[in-house]
Amino acid sequence: MGLAESWRPEDLYRIILDELNKGKPVAVVTVVEKIGSGPRAPGAKMIVTSEGGVYGTIGGGLFERDVIENALEALSEGKPRMLKYAFRRDNVTSDSIPTGLECGGSLRVFIDVVKPTPRLVIVGAGHVGKALGDLANAMGLPVVVIDVDGKLASKERFPYAEEVVVARSHAEGLEKAGVRRTDLVVIVYGGVESDYEALIKALELKPRYVGLMASRRRVMLYLKKIREEGVEVDDSGVIVSAPVGIDIGGQTPSEIAVSILAEIVAVLNDRDLGELKRLSLWEKHRSKLKPVPQGL
Repeated sequence: MGLAESWRPEDLYRIILDELNKGKPVAVVTVVEKIGSGPRAPGAKMIVTSEGGVYGTIGGGLFERDVIENALEALSEGKPRMLKYAFRRDNVTSDSIPTGLECGGSLRVFIDVVKPTPRLVIVGAGHVGKALGDLANAMGLPVVVIDVDGKLASKERFPYAEEVVVARSHAEGLEKAGVRRTDLVVIVYGGVESDYEALIKALELKPRYVGLMASRRRVMLYLKKIREEGVEVDDSGVIVSAPVGIDIGGQTPSEIAVSILAEIVAVLNDRDLGELKRLSLWEKHRSKLKPVPQGL
């Protein structure tokens, strides 16, 4: 448990911002209606974090414990919910949750799930990376740019970028960028070895989405390399698109950026990519990623 009776409103909002800045969602619990007597008045708030931290109070006891459990479920589902609690046995209705208490009335509680804004992490600051960053910025997506070339990855070329990372390798750049679970990583550099290393590192960091700009032949080469070298890959919970983007026949950097951002918009809106593009080779062959058994 965290802050309770002594909390200040600014403390709760600070906690919300802290969690969002870590890339973690937070549940904001608010009493929105009180009929008759109840433990707290409308407007009372409580914060529940994804790790089970609880700040503030809406009344305590078994009632509050049930609300916390519902808040954790809402965080897991990523969806808000409205709950009604009855504080008298003869006040229980089909749409209310009994508390076993007898203090008289009922409360409605709204659990809102506040999610961090996903960042677009662009690996490769060349022509496609620049077009992708410009378009993402116009859409309001926070942008992080990673490259090994400080002339390409610069604040002059990407003045809107939340962060510009210049590193010895793109894999190191992903580490430095602090990739979050809600981030969208797109690898558009074009180097065979560096893209492979960046892909493996991105999957290790487990963002929401990883897109790889590569030919179908190169994607198959990476899949074969992963299996033959026995690289442990856990892509569970990560949407992997390789080759990246919706096939609109784009040729120029701007057209390619449009195809990639269209796919990302679909991901953000929980659309089924299978309905919008040919199944990515990664998804089609992911069952073959287990290493080849040795010594048999």
